[in-house]
Amino acid sequence: MRLPIQINEQSAEPLYHQIKVQLRALVVSGQLTEGTLLPSIRELAQTVKCSVITVKRVYSDLETEGLLRTRQGTGTYVAQVGEQERDRYRLAAVIEAMELAVVAGKRVQCTEAELETIFKETMNKHFE
Repeated sequence: MRLPIQINEQSAEPLYHQIKVQLRALVVSGQLTEGTLLPSIRELAQTVKCSVITVKRVYSDLETEGLLRTRQGTGTYVAQVGEQERDRYRLAAVIEAMELAVVAGKRVQCTEAELETIFKETMNKHFE
């Protein structure tokens, strides 16, 4: 299976974080359903052009979060994720992205009003 994970090499975000956030989003959004077999660690590392250690850490962390299950000898699968848990992860991902956006805005000295305007314009653009 080929996962739709996009890596931005120009991003300040580490590869590990980019992969983890996108894979988590695929699971909590339901795009990857319970029982789906994920690519092997080696296969995903080759696909996204990163080290095996990076992918192993992503799989391990998402398994700790309860989103993945690894079965010795057969691979890593999407775990059963309840609706409440799915909503919690979904909202946490949005909150994290918004916090990063605010930090980026403050870094370039945007005012609160400017950030609100940007947020409203972005919302309008995507929810028309």
